[in-house]
Amino acid sequence: MADEFSFEIVKNLGTVAEGKGGWNLELNLVSWGGRPAKYDLRSWSPDHQKMGKGSTFTAEELKALKSLLSNLEIE
Repeated sequence: MADEFSFEIVKNLGTVAEGKGGWNLELNLVSWGGRPAKYDLRSWSPDHQKMGKGSTFTAEELKALKSLLSNLEIE
């Protein structure tokens, strides 16, 4: 039998985009399986019980991404 899947949104940091049906692309601090929270970017249903595919980052990875984005020329 598979282990029970658990998560907790520790802190909502903001909405990046609003999607159809109330699903939003959000940056949150999420604890997966009771482990320490990481930065997480993914789409969430309005009640935060369902999620889409996303990316999870440590603080160091998010700092590197922030640096990369701040030097990026966006057209």
